[in-house]
Amino acid sequence: MELPEFIALRRPKWEALERLLDRAERTGLKTLGLDDARALARLYRTASSDLLWVRARAGAADVSGYLNDLVGRAYAVTYPGRKVRPREVLRFITHGFPELVMAEWRVLVASTLLFVAGGGFGWIGMMFDPDAAPYLVPSSHQKLDPTERVKKEQENKGSDVGEQAAFSAFLMRNNIGVAFFAFALGLTAGVGTSILLFGNGVLLGSLAWVYAAKGQAAWFWAWILPHGIPEITAICLAGAAGLTIARGLVAPRGLARRVALRKEGVVAVKLVLGTIVLFILAGLIEGTISQIHPPRLPVWFKIGFALIVGGGVYAYLLSAFIRRFTGQKRSA
Repeated sequence: MELPEFIALRRPKWEALERLLDRAERTGLKTLGLDDARALARLYRTASSDLLWVRARAGAADVSGYLNDLVGRAYAVTYPGRKVRPREVLRFITHGFPELVMAEWRVLVASTLLFVAGGGFGWIGMMFDPDAAPYLVPSSHQKLDPTERVKKEQENKGSDVGEQAAFSAFLMRNNIGVAFFAFALGLTAGVGTSILLFGNGVLLGSLAWVYAAKGQAAWFWAWILPHGIPEITAICLAGAAGLTIARGLVAPRGLARRVALRKEGVVAVKLVLGTIVLFILAGLIEGTISQIHPPRLPVWFKIGFALIVGGGVYAYLLSAFIRRFTGQKRSA
């Protein structure tokens, strides 16, 4: 039997299992009647058998992924006492998430390019029209003179506590808000996700120009990069999650749109969960190294620290690529 014929024949049963699982997950397995419970068990066994058949066929990765998720949901409903083990969480953090990044590198590149394009727009817009600051520069920095701020730090007075608290709150609120909105707005077919990524890039690019125009570019990047590398990376990953949801809506790849959306939603949620570690790291750095300015911590030290952090972050995210490359090299 050919794969398209198999899918057409089996899809009604998969969709029937999905409907039963939706009910069981919403109201509990015990609320199903005896006939429905028996049907769920029967369809669960059928889907498991179908998964084995599909896995043995080339070119069936999408269908295999869908069935794998369906069987996993059925298992979780059938055996609700099973809890997530710390070992599984650790396995996801150390291996599962980097493998997911490798599998979804295209949407991550697209998300990153949107952010970078926004940064370039913000920089160029301010360079050609500084009067556009009210529309491009973060509101908390429109009346702040970079030279005066750096001078305060050099005199060891530091910024006003209110200024630091306001900017820290702005960063956390803006970046975490962008991350989760970028994920959720994938339901707008990616339009909202793209706008948020681009807009957040505009804020960073325009603010970078304001400091560079005053001759404080090195100071600015020494301030932003230590926590900014993990934080911006997390935002781009959340954006990739939003674009993954959009992919399920716009390009279901032969599956019913509802099925494709559910499948891509699982991937998107995993991408967002993986950003938690990066946000924690960024928050720890932002409250310490990022807020200690020259002369207490020199620019070269903070830039060097940021490069070390960035190297560690990207070595982690690219570890699956590295393992695959080194494994292929050994086999060759």
